[in-house]
Amino acid sequence: MSTAATSEAPKTVLAGRSAEDLDLVADKLTAVGRHAVRFSIAGVLGWIGAMKFTAYEAGAIQGLVQSSPLVSWLYNVTSVQGAANVIGAIEILTAAALVAGLKFARVGLIGAIAAAFTFLVTLSFIFTAPGWEQSLGGFPALSVVPGQFLLKDAVLFAGAVFLAGKDLKRIAAGE
Repeated sequence: MSTAATSEAPKTVLAGRSAEDLDLVADKLTAVGRHAVRFSIAGVLGWIGAMKFTAYEAGAIQGLVQSSPLVSWLYNVTSVQGAANVIGAIEILTAAALVAGLKFARVGLIGAIAAAFTFLVTLSFIFTAPGWEQSLGGFPALSVVPGQFLLKDAVLFAGAVFLAGKDLKRIAAGE
């Protein structure tokens, strides 16, 4: 075999696959991942948002909301259940916008930004609510609730930012 023929043959990069093959698989995985992120964030927001309409959940978030300078004002304008209902409605609308973003990139962008903002607010509760486990010496030992419970919002925030970037690219491409 000549050197010219050898250099033209596809080079095996991983598991007997060429770079071109891997690129195609990567594109498919990225698309599946993007949809998985979109639907998982929408599912979390929709489910938790719907729960806010129950007395159980309204009471469960009361301490977090009361301790937060960002959202405690809600209790000045409405009841504990009323504040939970407002938060829940925002979360459900955000979930719906994320799902609608499959077809409408601009709506998806609004949903992704709203989701990112929501997760930033909930992440801030780690610093405003009693979330450090004193029996373990306090900071950086997170309590189970609210500390560890809220820490997942860091990943959800990152996913929402990722979706915002993808939707911006879709808008720029004229979708």
